[in-house]
Amino acid sequence: MCKVTGKIALVTGGSRGIGAAIAEKLAKNGAHIALTYLSSPDKAQEVVERCKSYGVNARAYHSNAAVFAESEQLIQLVVTDFGGLDILVNNAGITKDNLILRMTEEQWDQVITTNLKSCFNLTKHVAKQMMKTRSGSIINISSVVGMFGNAGQSNYAASKAGMIGFTKSMAKELASRNIRCNAIAPGFIETEMTHVLDDKTKEAFLKSIPLGRMAKGDEVADVVSFLASDQSSYVTGQVISVCGGLNM
Repeated sequence: MCKVTGKIALVTGGSRGIGAAIAEKLAKNGAHIALTYLSSPDKAQEVVERCKSYGVNARAYHSNAAVFAESEQLIQLVVTDFGGLDILVNNAGITKDNLILRMTEEQWDQVITTNLKSCFNLTKHVAKQMMKTRSGSIINISSVVGMFGNAGQSNYAASKAGMIGFTKSMAKELASRNIRCNAIAPGFIETEMTHVLDDKTKEAFLKSIPLGRMAKGDEVADVVSFLASDQSSYVTGQVISVCGGLNM
């Protein structure tokens, strides 16, 4: 088990799906949890209560990671409420899929802003805090789509590929202050979004995955927990795929 006992973690988009699984896994392993949500206060509070059941502090914040000023205020609030910040998980993200000839400027801008600019916003503000303590772990949730692309997802693929380049740059910039930055590239994950897919679509997905199944959110969260812990103290600038062999 990758212990993060006593560390303080911020998980953006932590009210559902992978974000919720990450928040709960870190709490189970001993971290105090701050999580953000945009439109699901009830779900966010449910995650908070599950985190608290492990004997840690937990709190949800309504905050839009894509807004620079809100991100700055969020970091200040978390540091004030928890007394510091050791782990940042940039998980907030959306999809607005469409073929390029049908994709609108708004669809492009929304995905790039929510997925990529939010990563810049939070990292910039948290880096100032982490530099003071000369320690920290930043984990960016990218996607295998950012590594090999996907038809109809040019905006999403660009945003996730951008996160990978950003991760590697931050790893080089922040290493001298003992701040590590890594990315995780999940493949197909069982979430609320995949549950609504029809059987034919799911079958097509499964045929493309060498392990023959989708991952559970916990399996992504396990890797996050490793990267957040001191057990990965010599790991930075890396992209770890959690995809069942999809990108081989």
